[in-house]
Amino acid sequence: MGDVQRAELADFLRRRREAIRPAEVGIAGGPRRRAPGLRREEVAMLAGMSVDYVVRLEQGRSSRPSTQLLGALARALRFSDDERDHLFHLAGHQPPPADGAARPARAGLLRMLDLLGDTPAVVLSDLGEVLAQNHAAVLLTGDHTAFTGDRRYAVFRWFTDPAARAVHPPEEQEHQARQIVADLRATAGRRAGDPDVTGLVERLGAVSADFRRLWAEHEVAVRRVDRKTLVHPRVGRVLLNCETLVTPDQRQQLVVFTPADADARERMDLLRVLGVEEFPADAPPG
Repeated sequence: MGDVQRAELADFLRRRREAIRPAEVGIAGGPRRRAPGLRREEVAMLAGMSVDYVVRLEQGRSSRPSTQLLGALARALRFSDDERDHLFHLAGHQPPPADGAARPARAGLLRMLDLLGDTPAVVLSDLGEVLAQNHAAVLLTGDHTAFTGDRRYAVFRWFTDPAARAVHPPEEQEHQARQIVADLRATAGRRAGDPDVTGLVERLGAVSADFRRLWAEHEVAVRRVDRKTLVHPRVGRVLLNCETLVTPDQRQQLVVFTPADADARERMDLLRVLGVEEFPADAPPG
């Protein structure tokens, strides 16, 4: 861990904030804005931190930011990978590894999340960890960004927590299980020898006979187009088309959910009206 370059960090954050157009992060510009870019309170809202701390960061008066806080700032300000790494260096931290599931969502995918608006969408790692999701996706599937340990991975929750399967009707659960395992098998092939992948497979095999059965069948498939039924606790069954866009390095995916019929469209419209209350965070994100 190095020293914090407070003056450089302050200048960098201030200039990046001023360079972002509000529309890029889903905020209406309005005629009353006298200065370009985002306001400090808007950055604070997007990053989930206090306005006072954003002010202190930009004035070079803050304590050393944590890696979690830096990641939140990088997402809020839509940093590229290079900008994110520079931010970590200025704060005296090593950037997240280029590989592995902990890598923040790509800036371009975050912009697409904003542009999709009321259409639910999530950004996933190639191990099924939710890296970001828009508000519409939270309404549909719950917030999946706070899981830690192996529960970050949808495949692990699927085979270890019955609640994760319960959001699909029984007649679809075998199909979904096969798809999840086939997708993990494809990732394991691309990332041969990667301890993040081999460790996850070993831990799943140790706790789930069902996973061992499906893994032994060696089915391989990267999910790109799918149709599934989500059993939502407030609006009932929702039939969804799922379109998956994969980055060129295949490390991250943007999954977009659209209603598959008129009934599903009506249920999703109702969900937007009802808003978010208590929703179990066990629904599979992709």
